[in-house]
Amino acid sequence: MTRLTTADFDPEVLRLFDGYVHGRLSRRAFLSRASRYAAGTTTAATMLTQLAPSFAAPLVAPADGRLETRHADFPSPQGYGKVRGYLARPANAQGKLPTILVVHENRGLNPHIEDITRRVALEGYVAFAPDALYPLGGYPGDEDKARELFPKLDQAKTRADFVAAAHALATLPQGTSRVGVVGFCYGGGIANYLATQLPGLAAAVPFYGMQPPADLVGRIRASLLIHDAGKDERILAGWPAYEAALKAHHVDYQHFVYPGAEHGFNNDTTPRYDEAAAQLAWGRTMAFFHAKLG
Repeated sequence: MTRLTTADFDPEVLRLFDGYVHGRLSRRAFLSRASRYAAGTTTAATMLTQLAPSFAAPLVAPADGRLETRHADFPSPQGYGKVRGYLARPANAQGKLPTILVVHENRGLNPHIEDITRRVALEGYVAFAPDALYPLGGYPGDEDKARELFPKLDQAKTRADFVAAAHALATLPQGTSRVGVVGFCYGGGIANYLATQLPGLAAAVPFYGMQPPADLVGRIRASLLIHDAGKDERILAGWPAYEAALKAHHVDYQHFVYPGAEHGFNNDTTPRYDEAAAQLAWGRTMAFFHAKLG
């Protein structure tokens, strides 16, 4: 079966889908507006199904023998009380390893983010991906249900949970105390946020994430590697102010924009995946972590 790409959809359908994914459009509104781009047997509902993720083929299998994986809990006194997530590390690790926090998109800890966590661990790290939806029962196994749950979170408590998770990684017995964070979409925004909150954070890699308020940028001590999509007007609109603040405060940062790529280009479970951009960004990310975390 031929894999669909962004070239198979009208650009306006992709914009409508981005609005739907991020809660700016209801399902009904997406279907109504996208229907004008339907043709032949391809209805608006068909396009929505086609754009949805498929978790059938993870890059690293859950039972990969090179890894040890389990679910782990950490206390979060300022958040919801407890952080629960997915922990992965090399099975035959010798000695302590640097640690990386993996932060999901706005659907919680789905199979794709678990796959990303395993990919990170195979690079020689202890990787931990919290599930922000844990206080509401955890990722429900359905992307639409997960998206509906997300606005019900108290974001102040959720952010505190991510801070607690990063602190837990810094004191993990298997870790070196060197902590990095990588996040995607919502998680990219959390990666930016954590950089303003954690003076001990060594490195942060936001993929197409919302920028933090300019008045918090002076707190950043971590090195930043920022990935944005060339067609992501919503996120790129905030870049000039962020860049000005980063320069004003002499923050160590690199910023890459991937021409022609859509928001979500790293997610290889959807048609928005851009293989060339994703592979280049991933290679840069791993090289960055190896340089900053060891």
